[in-house]
Amino acid sequence: MEIRYIAKDDDPLEISKIYESSWKYAYKGMLPQDYLDSIPTGQWANRINKAGLNSLVLIECGRMIGTASFCKSRWEKYSGYGEIVSIYFLPSYIGKGYGKVLLNKCIEELKQCGFNQVILWVLEDNHRARKFYEKNGFICSEVFMDDNIGGKDIREVLYFLD
Repeated sequence: MEIRYIAKDDDPLEISKIYESSWKYAYKGMLPQDYLDSIPTGQWANRINKAGLNSLVLIECGRMIGTASFCKSRWEKYSGYGEIVSIYFLPSYIGKGYGKVLLNKCIEELKQCGFNQVILWVLEDNHRARKFYEKNGFICSEVFMDDNIGGKDIREVLYFLD
C-alpha cells in the first residue's frame, strides 16, 4: 500500500472515477437515484488539482483505490483549523481498513501544516461515515449546514477532532 500526493502525470479521469463510484455507492438512498445515475464520467477531473487543496491517492497493488483532500479550513469561523474535505474509495475497498489509514494520513499532513484541530462535514443521513469518524475520534458538533444536492434538501453535520 502506498499513499502519496497526486502527481501531475496521474490520470484525473482515474481519480474522478473513485469519486463517481464512491458517490453512487455511499449515497444510495440518501440522494436521488436519478441524480446519482446521471453523474457523468470525469465529474471531478477538473477539481482534483484545485488551488489550495491538497489531494492524496491510496494505491494498492498498483491501482488507485482511494483519494482524499484536505486544506486549511474553508470556513471563517474555523479559520485556525485544518479541514478534511473528502475521503472516497472504490466501493469494493470500503470497510477493509483503508479508510482509517487514509484518514490518519490526512490528519498527520494537517498537523505538519500546523493544524492541531481538524473539522469535516458529513451528510447527516450518512450513518456509516458518521460511525467511522466517531470511531476514529471525531466528535459530532451539532452544527448543521443546509444544502441541496440533486434537487433534494439535505443537511450536513460538522465534526471536530482536537
